[in-house]
Amino acid sequence: MLTLLASAVFAQTPAPDAEFQALRRRLERAGFEVRLSPPPQSGAYGQLTVKTRMIWIHPIVFDLHIARPTLIHEATHAAQVCAGGGEIQPLGLDLEPINYARPFFFHYQHPQRRDLEREAYAVQTQPNSYELVMALLDKHCPGGKP
Repeated sequence: MLTLLASAVFAQTPAPDAEFQALRRRLERAGFEVRLSPPPQSGAYGQLTVKTRMIWIHPIVFDLHIARPTLIHEATHAAQVCAGGGEIQPLGLDLEPINYARPFFFHYQHPQRRDLEREAYAVQTQPNSYELVMALLDKHCPGGKP
């Protein structure tokens, strides 16, 4: 019964927009797999696992109209992985997220994790977030360009 219910929910998920699809393809060319399924971390909208280069995007983000920002956030983490040669590291971006996003990363106790999340929220909340994350992937994940 649960499988049937899950299938019905996923069948109702709206199709991703063109920018979401293009970013997904760009990530896949860079060696990341993007899955539209609930992340292993309970309650998360998106998650990247560094070791497997797997990105999960929870299908509910389409209903919440936050699919593109969620993928942009995870794509920023992908650029951090590429920049770190397979280990996640901050990019050293001189950007700040909007004040509304601060509670989402300030609760992290470890300074590096907080900085990683700060960068991802900063990119995600820029007016040109899509172009910015594509440029970061081009810079830090070479070989993944078309």
